[in-house]
Amino acid sequence: MKYFLTILIAVSSVPLLAQWPSYPTRGVPRTADGKPNLSAPAPRGADGKPDFSGLWDTQNRGLSQFNNIVPSVQGGLPYRPGMAEFARKRAEPPRDTEPITRCLPTGILVYHTWPGGYKRIVQTPGITFLLYEYNFSFRQIFTDGRPLPTDAVPTWNGYSTGRWEGDTLVVETSGFQDGQWLDTEGAVVTDAAKITERFRRRDFGHLEIQVTVDDPKAYTKPFTVTVNQVLKPDTDMMEYICLENEKDLTHLTAGTPKK
Repeated sequence: MKYFLTILIAVSSVPLLAQWPSYPTRGVPRTADGKPNLSAPAPRGADGKPDFSGLWDTQNRGLSQFNNIVPSVQGGLPYRPGMAEFARKRAEPPRDTEPITRCLPTGILVYHTWPGGYKRIVQTPGITFLLYEYNFSFRQIFTDGRPLPTDAVPTWNGYSTGRWEGDTLVVETSGFQDGQWLDTEGAVVTDAAKITERFRRRDFGHLEIQVTVDDPKAYTKPFTVTVNQVLKPDTDMMEYICLENEKDLTHLTAGTPKK
């Protein structure tokens, strides 16, 4: 745990140590003193739907589900027999399968709540992109009416399609690699999972994402958590490559038996 906290402190401080020069973001409503008016109405695209485009950060970083989503789920996670013990064991030291420890993709929920970098949403007709500072990762959400495939090649981020329900963008994702981490405390995602996200831009500066996990191999029923994002105008994304200048991996694996 101490090793993990050291990583968390280090990555959490990255955006504070270096940023691009401040440059006003075009199209941002401002108050009389020139500050961004984050409570102004949400922008809309040519189709009349809310436009989620912008640079977003986790709201209340210290309270996010990045570390452990269990407190966010009433009654705790509804694990199937044996899955809670599996999650607990892999979260114990040395945690050598934890994705961030290995600089692997984090998974959808951690991407939404990880306090180590920003997320940019680029919304275009037919497809919406989510770009992440962490390892320059990305997701594609197809909004051109295609169905969610039943035989997609398993990937870290799955395959995502979206549709509109009023002003809410409903995104369904499946096709995950088996055994992923849902949070950094070992919660499980299997290849049977379907994750549904409901994106709602409450106003200009605040984005609510309701995430429902339906994974019948790991849980007895679906469960839902809500994460909140805040717009970060007048700044930009920074390059963050997890293994750049890495010095600790040899120490982490020193006790691993050789095959």
